[in-house]
Amino acid sequence: MGRGTLRIYLGAAPGVGKTYAMLSEAHRRVERGTDCVVAFVEHHARPRTEVLLHGLEQVRRSEISYRGAVFTEMDVDAVLERAPAVALVDELAHT
Repeated sequence: MGRGTLRIYLGAAPGVGKTYAMLSEAHRRVERGTDCVVAFVEHHARPRTEVLLHGLEQVRRSEISYRGAVFTEMDVDAVLERAPAVALVDELAHT
């Protein structure tokens, strides 16, 4: 596997369109034949974001138990095994 590139979408506040822009770009890339997958995206119940997830392959998530609660996380091993040209990652910080 060669060295990759990183594209970061920054915004001043929640809901300004970072995820929307990333998913829109993914659809454009898929239409041009690029192998894109959704590694981890939180849609936050935003209908326009949920719609953009349709038609994009989503890599399975892993489940983590912590103090009686179950959380889903990006399954890094599954993403590496799938080896897409582009992997979309949203909400990396988990704040």
